[in-house]
Amino acid sequence: MEFDEWIGRTHEAEDALTAGLLARYRATIGCNQQSVTAPPGIHWCLCLPDTPIDELGVDGHPRKGGFLPPVPFPRRMWASSRVKFLHPLSVGDRVHRRSTIKSVTPKTGASGNMVFLEVEHVTRVNETVAVEEIQTLVYRDAATTAAVLPAESELAGRDGVERDTIVPTAPLLFRYSALTFNTHRIHYDSDYAQSEEGYPRPVVQGPLMASLLLHFASKRLNGARIRKFAFRGKSPAYCGQPLHLEFRPDEGQGMALEILGPDGNVVMTGSLVTADPGAG
Repeated sequence: MEFDEWIGRTHEAEDALTAGLLARYRATIGCNQQSVTAPPGIHWCLCLPDTPIDELGVDGHPRKGGFLPPVPFPRRMWASSRVKFLHPLSVGDRVHRRSTIKSVTPKTGASGNMVFLEVEHVTRVNETVAVEEIQTLVYRDAATTAAVLPAESELAGRDGVERDTIVPTAPLLFRYSALTFNTHRIHYDSDYAQSEEGYPRPVVQGPLMASLLLHFASKRLNGARIRKFAFRGKSPAYCGQPLHLEFRPDEGQGMALEILGPDGNVVMTGSLVTADPGAG
């Protein structure tokens, strides 16, 4: 498979951060803050694809072959992101996002054939860069065996680690899909998730888990501003099963984050770097 002609392809979009969007985002992730400044992670709810219904694929995603290359594999996951929060977003901001395909890399692994797609997103407010992100998507072969729902077990505490537990419900998944205009059927269509992609239940969105991690960490940072954040999905998480969010300060201004599934296995890893409250 050769997709070199897609490397360097760009897409641009504009949007506005409204008070209504901010309120709905906060209500979704459980944030009680009332400031006009938005929490980190809201950029994933801006400059969204507005593909007409009749141009969606069977999985609910926009059909491939426009901005994204026509990778022939049916399953798609948001695998990871590296984000820099350079300027806060506030109610009333007009934002512009320029997306650029940086690489398309076929690979073969234990789970079969895959294609990794790296996309750079630059979000600006006027001429000021607010968010820079490198996002990695992975396309995979069709599932050959059905995934098994993880067993739930009680987790022991760990020294120096703060933990919170969240159960992602169907209303939570629905709200986040609505906020991000995401029609991928694995997040709300149980029959499709099971019969077509081999998941035992609807799958929790990767950026939703990342947003919950950001909010979880923000509550423990005593006003310090998050400047860098990275996450990597390790395995799927499923609707109705508990997720254990963990926070561990590292030396300096770094923090290590994890989400554990109901069986204690790692679902997502993350890290962040902060700046002092008065830093620019």
